Amino acid sequence: MNVKEEILEAIQQYDTIILHRHVRPDPDAYGSQCGLAEVLRASFPAKKVYTVGKEEETLHFMKRLDVISDDTYKGALVIVCDTANEERICDRRYILGDKLIKIDHHPNEDQYGDLLWVDTDASSCSEMIYEFYLFGKSRGLKMSDEAARLLFGGIVGDTGRFLYPSTTEKTFLYAGELIHYNFSRTEMFDGMYDVGINVTRLNGYVLQNFEMVSGGVGKMVITKDILKQFDATTAEASLLVSALGSVKGMKAWVFFIEEDEVIRVRLRSKGPVINGVAKKYNGGGHPLASGASIYSWDDADKVVRDMQLAVAGQ
Repeated sequence: MNVKEEILEAIQQYDTIILHRHVRPDPDAYGSQCGLAEVLRASFPAKKVYTVGKEEETLHFMKRLDVISDDTYKGALVIVCDTANEERICDRRYILGDKLIKIDHHPNEDQYGDLLWVDTDASSCSEMIYEFYLFGKSRGLKMSDEAARLLFGGIVGDTGRFLYPSTTEKTFLYAGELIHYNFSRTEMFDGMYDVGINVTRLNGYVLQNFEMVSGGVGKMVITKDILKQFDATTAEASLLVSALGSVKGMKAWVFFIEEDEVIRVRLRSKGPVINGVAKKYNGGGHPLASGASIYSWDDADKVVRDMQLAVAGQ
């Protein structure tokens, strides 16, 4: 029995299913979590299906989440989407359920859960959820317009509008099938990529002030004062990480975004594997797109040096 069969059997067995995803969610986190929930609601109307976690205001256009009591977890199946490490699961109550399933496309270094389905070749967790639907559609799974909208948004978000190397022929095939459902791609793109004037101006600041260090490594520092100057949030600043991807000669780059007690580190690469750098600094992620956390600007200099070593070694 393969793992998708085991997951489907578990879903069929439970009357209450609660879906989680990672902290500081992106479109794929919402897309996979809420997209799977909509598939299950369409397929099993009698089941109680909930999506939980701290809401991200910039993703309200995708879905609003549920507020449930601790008692709801009694005898429930819990599914965590798009979350590599147990410590990054949003809403710690995931441990209160009867059974735990992990569905993810990040490197499987934290093998939590009773059932694990990890596919590092998938462009996104949303792509995996659509593949799960294809596997189970002859066994009762149904795709709704709302599920298709969410999964399409998740795929678009994690592939950078199909520009990232993780995009495969299968990714395009699945996206091509999803757009046959009744939803507005224009509204989805507007929600994902329309930004306020303040963020547009912050993007201009980034393009004018990033630093190109030796070895084809880029560096951008966004302090709390800069965020305040542009009236921008950490989440909004994080949206700009891809801005340096079109710079000629840029092989890998890092954004440092300062919060109250931590400096968020966003690492990106055009080829050299950089998730090993993230692991050294309380983080991890994909080979070409990772995140980490540091607590001093001295460590920021160390991250840049490690990025240079990572690029030079490949």
